[in-house]
Amino acid sequence: MDRSLSFSTEERSYGDAKLDDDGLQKRTGTLISTTAHIITGVIGSGVLSLAWAFAQLGWIAGPVSLMVFAFITWYTSVLLADCYRSPDGKRNYTYMGAVTAHLGGSNVKVCGTAQHSNLVGTGITYTITTALSMSAISKSNCYHKYGHGAACKHTNNTYIILFGVAQIILSQIPNFHKLSFLSLVAAVMSFAYSSIGLGLSIDRIARGGHVETSLMGQPNGADLSSADKMWNTFAALGDIAFAYSFSNILLEIQDTIKASPRENKVMKQATFAGIFISTVFYMLCGVLGYAAFGNDAPSNFLTGFGFYDPFWLIDLANVCIIVHLLGAYQVFTQPLFAFVEEQCKRKWPESRFVNHESAVKVVPSLPALSFSPFRLVWRSAYVVVTTFVSMLLPFFNDFVGLIGAASFWPLTVYFPIQMYIARAKIRRLSFTWVWLQILSIVCFIISILASAGSIRGLIQSVKGFQPFQVES
Repeated sequence: MDRSLSFSTEERSYGDAKLDDDGLQKRTGTLISTTAHIITGVIGSGVLSLAWAFAQLGWIAGPVSLMVFAFITWYTSVLLADCYRSPDGKRNYTYMGAVTAHLGGSNVKVCGTAQHSNLVGTGITYTITTALSMSAISKSNCYHKYGHGAACKHTNNTYIILFGVAQIILSQIPNFHKLSFLSLVAAVMSFAYSSIGLGLSIDRIARGGHVETSLMGQPNGADLSSADKMWNTFAALGDIAFAYSFSNILLEIQDTIKASPRENKVMKQATFAGIFISTVFYMLCGVLGYAAFGNDAPSNFLTGFGFYDPFWLIDLANVCIIVHLLGAYQVFTQPLFAFVEEQCKRKWPESRFVNHESAVKVVPSLPALSFSPFRLVWRSAYVVVTTFVSMLLPFFNDFVGLIGAASFWPLTVYFPIQMYIARAKIRRLSFTWVWLQILSIVCFIISILASAGSIRGLIQSVKGFQPFQVES
């Protein structure tokens, strides 16, 4: 029997109720907290662009693409959950750790590059999205006061900096295991702003008015050439891929789950629940958003001012986005923090600056906080860099599509499949092996096409753009 499935509670504790089988502090994650982490990771800024994506794909390809991405993400996440423990029962705390244990070789470097690039890109995307929501609140109040035709322009740089300052503070949270409360709040916020968007879409549909929709999406015309239509279709696939981007933190989430019941069993249940709930919201947002705006759906249906009134509800939705992304940024950034800090501790084991931590009592009635000078300096510097890049290239839709497309195949499909084949010792050219390889090849082609569409959109956006002068 697989040791990862046969440890008893007594064997895991090693006589100490506070420790797990690896000698680390006992994990306390549950189905609820794990599902919250997943929903926080999945339902992010990607939901805001789904109406636009459906406008490019149309009534047939839009829902079908969403369901296909949902199925693939769920299926490969189930495979990945089984890779948390190696065949000898050893835990793999991170995605890279699992790749090292099951595949090794150059796969580790490729995985590290893909995963960490995705984490950085997601942090930049969330910074841009939050700034847009902050700006949307100011613009909403301006339109309410001066009318919809008013020239309500606001620079996003101030809001990007404010978000960066907040993340410098939140980044001092020591590790992923301390994020449960933040994830629960963020998950509630994601439901809140998605529900508000749905409600506003339903209200717009009920009021009537002619909007053009199509089975095949936005038609070719004077404003849209066949080439533009093709590139927009590819970019829309990237947006949907980004909406399901959480595989790169799946094992980090799984590492928070208590050992009994089995971690992989709880993770699979949480993955199904998280993806199912997210897909229901995504489908509603895409379908109702497209029905409300038609082929002219904005790239972000809560900050692109498809809606103006009631202004207070628009403000509330954007406040929910801001709170959600404050937490989601940390969920996607903590694995990168942990990787860099672990590497530095290994390289400089005698350095007091790198390794020393002290307890700081901030609030008398609350537990002391762990403080590390290295963590303060390194994490603050990282947030400053991502904030700077967000100010330099503040293109929401293009970043969403590119990050989703570029990371979908390697992190969501390729590595989970290859690790599962190695772990389960699936025979080459068997039916299961062939099916998994076909799935991987198809997803690779989709990722290439979607990446090309998003890169093309990013190039178009950069033309004529003046860095640090953007207004929205």
